[in-house]
Amino acid sequence: MSETNPEEAVQIPLLNGLPDDIALFCLARVPRRYHTLLKCVSKRWRDLVCSEDWVSYRRKHNLAESWIYVLCRDKADRLERACLYVLDPISLKRCWKLVPSLPDQCLKRKGMAFEVLGSKVCLLGGCGWFEDATDEVYCYDASRNTWDSAAPLSTARCYFACEALNEKLYAIGGVGSNLSDPHSWDMYDPSTNSWTSHSDPNIVPDVEESFVLDGKIYIRCGVSSTMPSNVYAVVYRPSSGTWEHADKDLVSGWSGPAIVVEGNLYVLDQTSGTRLMMWEKKSREWIAVGRLSPLLTRPPCRLASIGKSIFVIGKGLSTVAFDVSRAGNVGGLMVSSSIPRLAGDNDVISCKVLSI
Repeated sequence: MSETNPEEAVQIPLLNGLPDDIALFCLARVPRRYHTLLKCVSKRWRDLVCSEDWVSYRRKHNLAESWIYVLCRDKADRLERACLYVLDPISLKRCWKLVPSLPDQCLKRKGMAFEVLGSKVCLLGGCGWFEDATDEVYCYDASRNTWDSAAPLSTARCYFACEALNEKLYAIGGVGSNLSDPHSWDMYDPSTNSWTSHSDPNIVPDVEESFVLDGKIYIRCGVSSTMPSNVYAVVYRPSSGTWEHADKDLVSGWSGPAIVVEGNLYVLDQTSGTRLMMWEKKSREWIAVGRLSPLLTRPPCRLASIGKSIFVIGKGLSTVAFDVSRAGNVGGLMVSSSIPRLAGDNDVISCKVLSI
């Protein structure tokens, strides 16, 4: 009697008595906050929940849930360390939770870029007091809850812009003593797991803010806050692969962190309190949406969005949320809800949204 080939052995079904496609239909509807428990049931369930097929299925059937990830700097005990927090915005007990085991190499680095690609949160580059800019990249797999190193940048960078567009990562500008070309930018293609380096004279090293709008990347470079008319910003057009000067009327109101919600661009103006502005495409002018209560916001703040909701996240992860499609005003201030902040005074570096 011949031995049974393991590859030909009958695979244990996901759910007894059901075909796997029906079982997937059921399991994929379990809320994301319980996925850790699903992985404990069996090896098959763990492999399923950690797979790209699981993520793709949930996204395809509009089951994906978006959580907010925030990279911040913890100043507790005078030891500044980078840390990562996550928020499930639809949980009954909305609160920020620490993502454990940040790579030791990243703990004391500054100037790191932070971006989401697929189901992974990426930390790129950065530098330290005794360390020049690095090309290292680390990725947190939100499905597996693990950190791994990834393909290094083509060029070591710190204090640079990073955006995801068309399932690719772009690392733009920045500084570093070994940066041979200050006008360079790198592009990462996950299909080949490699970076390619490019150069464009319109890119300058000193990058402050960035966003993606209408399939194009916009970056704003460092200028004096007292001279808004001299704001320098460029836009990348994938169709031509080139960077061009951005329209002056759009750039004129870009005075803080920006976020795009359903194709509309919003900017948080923090020059005097916290005021939300929106770019009106038809009239090509900036209009005021409303002010946020100074009792709820703790600038400097960063922005994240899920659906039609904008989350304003400031020091200590103080968080204010509101629906821009139904934004109302009471006493001159926007109506919003708040999420309890942490006991510490963490500075928010960047925040991104990841959907599974």
